[in-house]
Amino acid sequence: MVVTAALSPFCSPEEDPLLLLQSTLRCVERILQRSASRPLRRTWIEFPYGEEEITLLEEEVIPAIQQCLQRVDAIDAALQEEQEARMAMEQLRQQLAADTEGSSAPEALMPL
Repeated sequence: MVVTAALSPFCSPEEDPLLLLQSTLRCVERILQRSASRPLRRTWIEFPYGEEEITLLEEEVIPAIQQCLQRVDAIDAALQEEQEARMAMEQLRQQLAADTEGSSAPEALMPL
């Protein structure tokens, strides 16, 4: 049986908006490294980003994106822990059900 992307509980990387944020951070860092303090042209404004704007990107924007990604990692970790706890509870429930089915004698069900 083949699971299609539409039926999968996971999205593809292209659909994950938070991967876009990671990609954006890497691209901005790469662009700033390559610029070597040269002005950065923008598509919507006639004047390029100069040294002051580049400094703002380095000191404010990049750390803000990094902080956002750290928070996303914390949210992911909490969800992972919750999922693992649910899976452990389900395994325990299944084991208890199997143990109960395996001992059909009435004395096995009576407390000590």
